[in-house]
Amino acid sequence: QIQPAQQEVQVLKRKVAIARFSNETEYAKGVFYNKENDPLGRQAVDILSTKLAASEKFILLERQDMDKILEEMKIAGNEGFQKVGADYLIVGSITEFGRKNVGDVNAFSRTKTQTVQAGVSVRLIDVSTGQIIYSEEAKGEAETTNKTVMGFGERTDYDATLSDKAISAAISKLVENIINNCMDRPWKSYFLSYDENGIIISGGKSQGIKLGDTYEVVEKGKSVKNPQTGMLIELPGKTIGKIKVDYMAGDNPQNEFSMVSFQEGEIDKNNLNNYYIKEIIK
Repeated sequence: QIQPAQQEVQVLKRKVAIARFSNETEYAKGVFYNKENDPLGRQAVDILSTKLAASEKFILLERQDMDKILEEMKIAGNEGFQKVGADYLIVGSITEFGRKNVGDVNAFSRTKTQTVQAGVSVRLIDVSTGQIIYSEEAKGEAETTNKTVMGFGERTDYDATLSDKAISAAISKLVENIINNCMDRPWKSYFLSYDENGIIISGGKSQGIKLGDTYEVVEKGKSVKNPQTGMLIELPGKTIGKIKVDYMAGDNPQNEFSMVSFQEGEIDKNNLNNYYIKEIIK
């Protein structure tokens, strides 16, 4: 019996920026410590970036000056996405880090074990609303053991790779939840311009957009302040139309755009910030 061909599932890639990964422990904080060039923080960023890239569901943006952008986002409120250019921000920290050596000496043998334990905390922020949509902490451990008998065997020196392995083990426990929280939310895009030259939205080929794709146009809901947290909460929006992708241009995720036409509905050309484009969930 011939099986029907499986329909290719379109995956629209989300733009993610790792804003920072701070070292909240006292490890490696000597006289010449520089928080802008912290080795543990760099290790965590590289490991998390590699794991997210391997999923092939994200576009990872540059993180230069991201701390300053975060401050701007707090001031800008719901317009923060225009400054960041990302759908989601990841803010992380290393909350625990320790290294210990344990030795066991017998009459003819010597055993030495190095163990590194790391704790990692991450927060995932929806940039369009400024809300934290996921927060969790995990711990990881890595160790190596060497044994010598009658003076023969490999001796245990300082193993610098254990730091990577312990941090990687902790981050691995969080990556699937990060991915699921991003992908469970509809992909969004925004209107960049609407004039006699056409209607332009953000996003293009590298995000998975194809010619002929159709998307919903949503009018943003009213923003109200949560009296408990003081944060603005955007109420659910209303679908007011559909657009079709007619043309795409740009050579990288930062400058890609698509030209579209309305198939249904219309918007106010003078208030583009009141709308966003959303994938149609089937």
